[in-house]
Amino acid sequence: MGNDTAHRSECTQDSHPRAPFTNSSLHLPVSLAPPNTFITAGSQLLTEDVTCTDKPDWVEFTGGAGAAFINIIVTFPVNKIIFRQQLHSIRVHKALSQLKKEGARHLYRGVLPPLLQRMSGLSLMFGLYDQYSRILIRHCSDCPLIVAKVSAALLSGTTEAILVPFERVQTLLQDHRHMKNFDNTFQVFHRLRHYGLREYYRGLTPILLRNGPSNAIFFTMREKLQTFTPKDASRVQKISSDFVNGAILGASLSTIWFPVNVIKTKMQSQVGGEFVSAWRTLHIVYNERGRRWRAMFRGVHLNFSRALISWGIINASYGILTSTLHELRGSVTD
Repeated sequence: MGNDTAHRSECTQDSHPRAPFTNSSLHLPVSLAPPNTFITAGSQLLTEDVTCTDKPDWVEFTGGAGAAFINIIVTFPVNKIIFRQQLHSIRVHKALSQLKKEGARHLYRGVLPPLLQRMSGLSLMFGLYDQYSRILIRHCSDCPLIVAKVSAALLSGTTEAILVPFERVQTLLQDHRHMKNFDNTFQVFHRLRHYGLREYYRGLTPILLRNGPSNAIFFTMREKLQTFTPKDASRVQKISSDFVNGAILGASLSTIWFPVNVIKTKMQSQVGGEFVSAWRTLHIVYNERGRRWRAMFRGVHLNFSRALISWGIINASYGILTSTLHELRGSVTD
């Protein structure tokens, strides 16, 4: 940290970054990284000059958005079943029966809000983590690297909360009780306007409790897991490693925060009326489910399976996209 601290004091706003030496294709262990470098969200090793800029890296933002698009298209039907289980405490076969009755035409009903929310959310998650990391490492010379990275993850997760309206609309469109009230995304946004801005952010508290801490664990553990991939691994091995790492982390975190999502879903399924706190909603849901904590996890098995696939796809796609974009940017620069 000594050399890094000395260098940061010499940085100026007018510094021009070199094309970064990337780790997305090498997965170089942290212990083998060159001096005065740190690993960004996209497994990118930043050299001294790169840490001297606070400008956003569009590659990280684009990679997150692209990974989200691929993931949503693949996993949306499964996610819809899980949503029904969370909201109504029903079993898989009953949720499937509901979808069959609604027909194939409605299978992707409500896909636009999660698509927009997830693309925006993961773009901010990865892009802002990268940017906040560079800003904190540059301007907080006394901060340990791990503190800077955890802080960056918490900040990126909190910033994502501005996208709560998308989750709000998604909840209403996926709830079969509102099928006759709302036809599409734009109609929901229009109708909620009559209740005021606060209505769009119903369920904000559990989202804040989920986003920041889960981001901190995800990015910290993700970088640790990447060090186990051999630096001479083939491209297929690297992609497979990214998939497995993302699957393990995503499924684990999704399971830990499952009850929080149940509370969030319950809060956001209401339109108008009293704004019930997250704590009170927890008690309501707990009582509705027979005061059994195990019932709070109804749907968790399918959720775990969905998260394995979902976060495996996200992590692997993100690695492929950022690696490709960095290579393209490097070739253009050359």
